[in-house]
Amino acid sequence: MQHTVVNDFADRLQALVQRDTGATLSAQGLAEVQALLQGWQVQSSMPVAEPGAHEVTLLLADLRGFAVLAATRLAQEVVAVLNRCLSRLSAVVFRHQGTIEQFLGDSIRVVFADTPEKQDHVERALVCAVEMQLAMRDLNLEHLREHLPQVYLGIGINTGTVMAGRFGSDLFSQYTVIGEEVNLASRIEAFSLRGQILMSESTYQRCWNLVSATAPMQVWVKGRSEPVDMRELVAIPARRLKVPRQEFRRSHRAQTRVPCLCQLVEGDDVQPRIIHATILDMSYHGLMLELPEHIDVQRVLQLEFELALVDYRAVGVYARVIKIKQERGRWIAGMEFTDISEECRPKVQMFVQLLVASR
Repeated sequence: MQHTVVNDFADRLQALVQRDTGATLSAQGLAEVQALLQGWQVQSSMPVAEPGAHEVTLLLADLRGFAVLAATRLAQEVVAVLNRCLSRLSAVVFRHQGTIEQFLGDSIRVVFADTPEKQDHVERALVCAVEMQLAMRDLNLEHLREHLPQVYLGIGINTGTVMAGRFGSDLFSQYTVIGEEVNLASRIEAFSLRGQILMSESTYQRCWNLVSATAPMQVWVKGRSEPVDMRELVAIPARRLKVPRQEFRRSHRAQTRVPCLCQLVEGDDVQPRIIHATILDMSYHGLMLELPEHIDVQRVLQLEFELALVDYRAVGVYARVIKIKQERGRWIAGMEFTDISEECRPKVQMFVQLLVASR
């Protein structure tokens, strides 16, 4: 069966080459392709020898901006672009002996484990992550030429012990990994912004002498009573690899619906009239407000709102209107904090982090 699948893929590849070039692969070239496919199939079937507890490095990669593509393009075009992205990323994974444990919509979960030939699963995962970002950069250049929206990648990496094996029944079963370290890898990926690679402290401690990374940042994640440390991977100097930077990153934005009491500020005076608004999303530096009336850009509001997730009521927070637009009879205003207390600021950050981790 395995031999038949490999031959089928090789035949299809041969047909594609002939269609695009007018020539076919030589017998030696075809044999090399078949050997490569067999190697990929064997390595991707199971990354660890026996079911049970194994130390692995997990890589989760999620496409950012794909929702925009799906909402503005025909279904056939969306599927073609998604398959193109996943194909490029899969090729990078296989090149570094990773196993795609599963596709989750527009995201990929990859397992890297030691094998008799390869004993460096942490380094392979990190190199793979950087090359995945480089592949997405090249893919976006193609999208520009084809007038398609840009699609970016957020990546989270964690190293730890997981339960790995084939789970299911006689009717259906599949190889998978489970455990707290898998959950942590997912939480880390949720914090990654577009073009960014974040790693856990356990991964960093295994590779600190190989990589350039930022100082640790503490974030609150779902299921943990204490904040966890994570770092952003910047480069792997020994491999002459650098993560292509996609944007100026200020902080995450998390969607929510929180009632907010607003009062206009005139000079040094807060006006008594209360405006009832709703916070639609929040970041470390500001928020998006749904308002019942137009507020001029650059006007300052005093805000009061409840952060139930962290059991805190924010009062005396000042924010300036940066932009405003009308949608379905309501006004949507982008606000930037201008004055927020030292007590309130970490509560806002914790609130945003918990929302991000719960996505």
